[in-house]
Amino acid sequence: MRILLAILLTVSAAALPVLASAEVQTKAVDYMDEDVPLTGHLYWDDSIEGERPGVLVIHEWWGLNDYAKKRARMLAELGYVAFAADMYGNDQVTDDPSQAQEWMQYITADVELWRQRAGLGLAQLKASEYVDADKTAAIGYCFGGGTVMQMAYGGADVHGVVSFHGSLPAAPEEVWGKIEPEILVLHGQADSFIAPEVVTNFQNKLEEAGANWEMDIYGGARHGFTNPDAGDYGIDNLQYDAQTDARSWARMQAFFDELFAD
Repeated sequence: MRILLAILLTVSAAALPVLASAEVQTKAVDYMDEDVPLTGHLYWDDSIEGERPGVLVIHEWWGLNDYAKKRARMLAELGYVAFAADMYGNDQVTDDPSQAQEWMQYITADVELWRQRAGLGLAQLKASEYVDADKTAAIGYCFGGGTVMQMAYGGADVHGVVSFHGSLPAAPEEVWGKIEPEILVLHGQADSFIAPEVVTNFQNKLEEAGANWEMDIYGGARHGFTNPDAGDYGIDNLQYDAQTDARSWARMQAFFDELFAD
């Protein structure tokens, strides 16, 4: 009787449909900038068939840590392919502000290197079999926000860029009339890293450049308002703001809906 019951259970189980377990997949991608080894991380939802828009994610000045990867995963959950790029190389990640500043300044001191390093990350995204290479964008946080602005100024082949509590490099005169990507800047009004005159100059230069831009300023929000761990670094100006985080992420989604509309 037990043998018969086991056979019946086996047959019944075999007759049931097999349900695919759709989930976000990820893989590490190694690439080079001349002699500097870089490792980024690609994220995609394997339940989606065919090509889809791709989004490049540029990390904060700490390096390519779990926070940047989390944002890339969140983008994949929205149906995009996301690539969390590595701007420092050699697995350099820190929670020491002085070390982060040193690494960041090394990159930002040379605008061509800055743009080139970001462009290599974009190339990895576009190379993915899951990405519609004609529909891409870039987002960045802190140092990454400044990076995506430099991508826009440098002629990167993306439809749009989104800066979250980023540095605000002004558009240089040589790119006026040549900025193709649409620009969305999400900024905290209480961010003491960015002086009011820097904000004004940034806006004025974008206007003079004829860029397609929007800047949303959130009252009371400080630097790092999207990062729940911002307060752990011991810097008074770094503070998470849950409401501003949610609002800015929703604004990014609406921006992408419009940007990638067929």
